[in-house]
Amino acid sequence: MTVIVFVHEYGHFKVARLCGMKVDVFSIGFGREIWGRNDRYGTRWKVGWLPVGGYVKFAGDANATSMPDPDVRPAPDEFHGKPIWQRALVVLAGPLANFILAFFLFAGAFYLLGDPTPGTRIGKVMAGEPAAEAGFQPEDIVLRINGGEVKSFNDVVIIVRESAGKTLAFDIDRSGQLLTLTVVPRVEVLDGGFYGKVKVGLIGAAPSTDPSNYPDVSFPRAIEMSVEQIERIVTLTLKYVGRLVIGQDTFAQLGGVGTMAKLTGDAASNGVFYYVSTIGLLSVSIGLINLFPIPMLDGGHLVFYALEAIRRKPLGPQAQEWSFRIGFAVVIFIMLVGNINDLIRAAVGNLAY
Repeated sequence: MTVIVFVHEYGHFKVARLCGMKVDVFSIGFGREIWGRNDRYGTRWKVGWLPVGGYVKFAGDANATSMPDPDVRPAPDEFHGKPIWQRALVVLAGPLANFILAFFLFAGAFYLLGDPTPGTRIGKVMAGEPAAEAGFQPEDIVLRINGGEVKSFNDVVIIVRESAGKTLAFDIDRSGQLLTLTVVPRVEVLDGGFYGKVKVGLIGAAPSTDPSNYPDVSFPRAIEMSVEQIERIVTLTLKYVGRLVIGQDTFAQLGGVGTMAKLTGDAASNGVFYYVSTIGLLSVSIGLINLFPIPMLDGGHLVFYALEAIRRKPLGPQAQEWSFRIGFAVVIFIMLVGNINDLIRAAVGNLAY
């Protein structure tokens, strides 16, 4: 997390410097300083005793959330003295840096370590399960599901898990013969570990374990797979948020510090690939969440700048103050829910430390 936060804040910092902005503080962690030094530009680089995040404080900021000081006219080298487009670039650079970090982590892992995810050839069909009833056979190769191309068995699993009780049309290749099989994944409630109880769809089919079902990863394919992985994480996150908003899902899947510890611990025990991929996952998640239009987060700042561009003047100090208070309350609520969920899972044995 320290690396991810550093990269995020360094994105803000680097673009600010390129735009000629003065930076007062670059901090990893909050609270009292336990280490720090000044660079030749006058920026204080420091580490706080509470390692739960970080921030960049620009000259002229009233606080660590980059709110302007309403009583002081900004100087030309201060953040709020710069044009809107430069301020927006600086804010956008943090989440973008997280996506860039994840891209290189995923691409490097795929190219150097290979893809541990099998291809779409089926190796086993369980008797009595929906796949068997639909006519699936071992050695069938899944080409498309509901018209959408699938490139790995992981794609198949994700689609099936999200389609419990829904009809899916599988286009398959059976020894050169193209067939379409229709299957309805059965609904099953599973122990999702740090996610708690989750409802998923299952069809009762497993991938082939033959080495030929694990294709080599070329450099261009590694880049393509990295982009696909980031796209997959973003899509799944936004779908979950959408279901949350319309009441089709609950906050039970949110996690806190315990979830991240469990997630990275499990990944590390499974090998380098899974550990690096988990860092990439967290980096994408942090970058995406920061783009949500919540005051205090980067996305909230971008909304303010959009309103400023439309109104040709910034929102009043009182409106900004109340917006940031609301945003702070939302962020604290999400953090509390996540960590309370961790405590509940630990109490019922779903989360082991």
